[in-house]
Parts: sequence; C-alpha cells; structure tokens
Amino acid sequence: NSRLWESGLESDKEIARKQKRRLHYVSNIYVVKDPKNPHNEGKVFKFTYGKKIFEKVTGAMNPQFADDVAIDPFDLDEGANFKLKIRKVDGYQNYDISSFDTSGPLFDDEDKLAEIWRSEHSLLEIIDPKNFKTYDELKSRLTRVLGQSNQPQHKTAESYTAKSVDSIEDEEFVQRKVAEKKSTSSFVADDSEDDSDLDYFNKLLED
Repeated sequence: NSRLWESGLESDKEIARKQKRRLHYVSNIYVVKDPKNPHNEGKVFKFTYGKKIFEKVTGAMNPQFADDVAIDPFDLDEGANFKLKIRKVDGYQNYDISSFDTSGPLFDDEDKLAEIWRSEHSLLEIIDPKNFKTYDELKSRLTRVLGQSNQPQHKTAESYTAKSVDSIEDEEFVQRKVAEKKSTSSFVADDSEDDSDLDYFNKLLED
C-alpha cells in the first residue's frame, strides 16, 4: 500500500484506499430502546463499531477537560447510556451527534443487573489466535490475489486486473452491504480511520 500511495498515480492511490485496514471494535451492549426494532430491547448483543464511536467511549472514560467527570460507560452501577444517532454526511454514515447520557445505574434491581451481567457474551473468542491466519498465510493469499507470485517488483494500477482488485474487497463489500441493509436507527445502549471506515462496521447488532 505504501508503494502504491507513493507512486504518485491517482489510480494507484485508489487501489491503496480499497485495500487499507478496516479497524473495528467489539463490545457487549444492552439495548434500552430501539423504536424501529423493539424486539431488540432488553437484550444483550455484541456491538461492532468503528473508530469514531470508540473515540467517544474513550473520551467519556478520559475526558479532555478538568471539569468533566470521567465515567466508565460499561459499569452497570455508575455507567451511562449511549444515545446512538446516525446521519448521512457526504454519503457516509456519521455519528458526531451521538452522546452519552448522565451516569447512573442501569437498573435499581440488583437481580436484574446480575441477569444482564450473566447474559454478556465472551469476547475472548474474537481475539483467539486460532481465528487468525499466520503472516505467511496472509502474504501468500495477498500475492496470489494481486497476481504477484512471479512479480516481486512494484506493479502499477494498470497492471492489475479488475478481477484481482475486486476479489480483495469481496468479503468486506458483502459484509458492508449487509450492515447497511440492517436498521441503523438510533437506540439507547450502555455500552473509522475516517468516515469510510465507519461505513464498514460489521453488523450493527450481532448475536
């Protein structure tokens, strides 16, 4: 990607954009309110999101100004609901006006809180090394997709076939379209590099 970006060709830069890393995060959330999908209310889901929402979470935990009180949004007793509000800005999903509510217990009922805690999904499976290909496997796949197995030197955009470029995105494209078709209505929940990365976050609510 660095070689493509530094070639000076806009066509090479476009390929680099398509191949760049898609950064995302996963958290357990409890859906308090979802008007368009009321069947989600009162349930715990794994929520996959991008850098912008992650920055709001870390901003709440580590406020920039001294007069702001730090909160742990995930604390069932002293956390805060997250009001997810989605707009379209320049063709991309934008979350800038999303915000945290005032802090306080999710419920006053200790038994209810315990039930929610027990309903949380293990996130260790997501980062288990067995779910990731080795460097050599990834390198082999990349060189095969780019048709570079016998071409170690840099190739310009013109030498890539449309099929090769498209195959890089196939899996991400399908996942993104699935996410776009799912409801992204604002809901209250306790809970990328740029807006194009945000558009990629995997499934809004994933069992």
